[in-house]
Amino acid sequence: MSKQVLLKGIDIYSEGQLIQNGYIKIIDEKIAEVDLLTNLENEEEFTIINVPSTYKAVPGFIDVHIHGVNGADVMDATKEALDTMSSTLPKEGTTSFLATTMTQDTKEIEKALANVGEYLQGKQETGKAEIVGVHLEGPFVNPDKAGAQPLKHIIDPDLPLLKKWELLTNNMIKLVTLAPERPGGLEMVNYLSTHGIVASIGHSDATFEEVNKAIESGANHVTHLYNQMSGLHHREPGVVGSVFLRDELKAEIIVDGVHVRPEMVDLAYKIKRKDGLLLITDSMRAKCLKNGEYDLGGQDVIVKDGKAVLADGTLAGSILKLGTALQNIITYTGCTLADAIEMASVNPAKQLNIFDRKGSLAIGKDADIVILDDNLDVYMTFCRGELAFTKGGQ
Repeated sequence: MSKQVLLKGIDIYSEGQLIQNGYIKIIDEKIAEVDLLTNLENEEEFTIINVPSTYKAVPGFIDVHIHGVNGADVMDATKEALDTMSSTLPKEGTTSFLATTMTQDTKEIEKALANVGEYLQGKQETGKAEIVGVHLEGPFVNPDKAGAQPLKHIIDPDLPLLKKWELLTNNMIKLVTLAPERPGGLEMVNYLSTHGIVASIGHSDATFEEVNKAIESGANHVTHLYNQMSGLHHREPGVVGSVFLRDELKAEIIVDGVHVRPEMVDLAYKIKRKDGLLLITDSMRAKCLKNGEYDLGGQDVIVKDGKAVLADGTLAGSILKLGTALQNIITYTGCTLADAIEMASVNPAKQLNIFDRKGSLAIGKDADIVILDDNLDVYMTFCRGELAFTKGGQ
């Protein structure tokens, strides 16, 4: 496809405004113009894509917490696995993501981290979802809130080990999930926050006071709200209550109707609003595949009826698509599409400090664009200016 593309006659959810019957010019992977169709000039040099006028252009979704999809997993530690993820994710509107590891033997984690680090040394192809860094989920978590994180590999926060792992990824670890109440937790939170890495409270049994200390040390994020954390109690707010009470904390949430029931999604939205939540999938390799038995961190996972569970029934990631999460949060909360975009695109970009180039449709930013049809299904996805997916076409 031409390096100069023109999308015309479409509603555009641009940065801070809705442009009805507008156009977007893409030149060399970037957004060159966004405006009303009545102001369009010099269209002759562009490859024109006419889209039904009722369809909507929104910024590409950014998944800060995803383990795998379509048979691939970050812990496979292969280039092929990362290629598969990058090629598959545009089908659900995801144009950028954090390659997310999980608790495992340290040697296995190091293989996965080194693999991502090497992958990011090369130039990533346009037309595929871009890996913008690593989310290290564990092993620095609380055994009492392990969930699907293998107990035998959980360790207390170890700063020298983390620094070693940073080198393996060429300093591309962008988010770390840890339990700040564990020995060494606050020291690690402080290190992360002073080195531009998001410190996220997750798989944690922290009290309200312990969360407050973590916030004072620089924590500003919470991993999959409600799941595997100390819950809300009238005498102990726990991590959940801390999220509701402290505006400093942005919270991921898995909006699949399985991990969190719709009413509790609505409660979180009523309190945190559009600025306080990030839509994630936390998906594992079975996403996009049929029911059956799969692997997650060396554990057998049974996928059936929209759920991924360990043998004991513990939820083991999801098979949620981010485009579906966007539809679901609108259904569950009554929020607007513009609000949902904040949670799927804007907030993740801001948390990762990449809002200067991603997260909204604005001149000069990467042309990561999703076209939604009348049902808000993903119809078309552009990754850095190149068409990556067309519904019915791939």
